[in-house]
Amino acid sequence: MKRCVLGARTALSARTPTPELAGKAVRAPLSRLFVISKRRRKTVVPIWVSFAWAALTCCPDATMANSNSEHIHGTEQRVFGTTKDGVEVKIYTLTNTKGMVAKVTDYGATLTELRVPDRNGKFADIVLGFDDLDQYLDAPYFFGATLGRVANRIANGRFTLEGREYLLATNRPPNHLHGGVRGFDKRIWKSRPLTVGKRESTVEFTYVSSEGEEGYPGKLQVTVVYTLTDHNELRVDYSANTDKATPVNLTNHSFFNLAGSGTILDHILTLNADRFTPVNATLIPTGEIAPVKGTGLDFTRPRRIGERIEEYRSFANGYDHCYVLNGSGGKLALCARVEEPDSGRVMEIRTTEPGVQFFTGNRLDGKFTGVGGVVYNRHAGFCLEPQHFPDSVHHPEFPSTILRPGEKFKSATIYKFTIKDKSG
Repeated sequence: MKRCVLGARTALSARTPTPELAGKAVRAPLSRLFVISKRRRKTVVPIWVSFAWAALTCCPDATMANSNSEHIHGTEQRVFGTTKDGVEVKIYTLTNTKGMVAKVTDYGATLTELRVPDRNGKFADIVLGFDDLDQYLDAPYFFGATLGRVANRIANGRFTLEGREYLLATNRPPNHLHGGVRGFDKRIWKSRPLTVGKRESTVEFTYVSSEGEEGYPGKLQVTVVYTLTDHNELRVDYSANTDKATPVNLTNHSFFNLAGSGTILDHILTLNADRFTPVNATLIPTGEIAPVKGTGLDFTRPRRIGERIEEYRSFANGYDHCYVLNGSGGKLALCARVEEPDSGRVMEIRTTEPGVQFFTGNRLDGKFTGVGGVVYNRHAGFCLEPQHFPDSVHHPEFPSTILRPGEKFKSATIYKFTIKDKSG
């Protein structure tokens, strides 16, 4: 029986590099398989059709993702949709040899899907995202997007740099949030697949933010590179340079749900952070760095996300806090570890950033339906956004976000996925 499953997979893999496509091919009617073969003019098709037919009849579970199955790594590209202005948007599918899949689009340099196996080898999409571009054009919550020019908040939408005051949009009154009305999340980036290594699938996104865009000074050239490795790691590298002093704070705003659906309140979170940045009523830091010990913010030991979340209902309807990571930043170091007990999926984050914003999807209200028909209700996902601290431009005591000509902004974050056995 096992030989039958693997044989069908091997025959299909050359034409279906992702688990989803392989499943669709096996389930297709035999007549449809021949139509496909005719279109592609492959004389060998009857051989692989026979394998598929055998798998369908004698191995009904042949399409189940399996950690021992053979997968072909690589990068595919297709059209994702067209903007209201008629601009074509692309989406890339990155696959590793273990069957893990990441999908990224040049609209917002956005991560739309991330398919990861559970302890039984079953794959699920563990980020919140959408099937088509139109939903991204209308969604307000930065699903999976690259944030910039400055992620998080700037108090009152203004700052002074080198003697000049700059006015920004107050798109989250009274403050500026995530780069403004049309931040990097709503821009179309240039994109191209890269050949980095034999065991890596990589896509590079570049964007030039012009002088004065969203009120910011200087022309900023930005590059974001997504790399999927055979170690089940998704690595995101950020770099930027400018011709004029400007604040820069880049991150990714993916919502994660390691179960694939439901709420994230039973996920087990550990943060490598003994301190956080207290804020005022509009979520602007006071400038203090305070210990988490003795508070509901203490995740220095593994704890359910929902264990003490009720203490923060009046604050932001849940968690929306910036943690100060242990260490000085600048080198890849442990940021967080998250476990989902039922599936056994584990995500470990390492980053070069000095902080991480922890957010529990407090504004999600069931109005959006994502990939696979999953409805996004409150706490359907959590964000762990490695970054510099909020409103750093007004706090010289915080690590600086100011980038000057001749300097290069560089940052890296790695999301690594493993499995925890029930006995573990």
